[in-house]
Amino acid sequence: MKWKKVILIVVIFAAVVFVAGAVVVSNLSKNLDELTTMEINDVDLSKVKDGTYTGYYQVLPVDAKVEVTVENHIIKNIKLVEHGNGKGQAAEAIPQMVTEAQSLEVNVVSGATYSSKVILKAIENALIEGLD
Repeated sequence: MKWKKVILIVVIFAAVVFVAGAVVVSNLSKNLDELTTMEINDVDLSKVKDGTYTGYYQVLPVDAKVEVTVENHIIKNIKLVEHGNGKGQAAEAIPQMVTEAQSLEVNVVSGATYSSKVILKAIENALIEGLD
């Protein structure tokens, strides 16, 4: 009789873990799907004051924190402070691409779309902080 109770408890526990796991995976998948269609808005640099601004953005499981330095309405430097990326390490080229283009309208890195979008959104958030 005890074995039946133990087996029943184990089966119930396994079912709860399975359902919880399915919910987590579904939410992560939904978050990542939204990233592919998320718009990155270019910020008018002529309206950004001189300074260094911090921007952060997260869509689980990817996050990025940047520091953007602007002088005379020109992006002088973008430092990628944190990047929780999973497999999106190649996207770490995005800050240099934005600095060279002086625009957020750059192509995402192939194979690192999620990380690229999160880094771009963090840069956008930093620049928004510097608006007049």
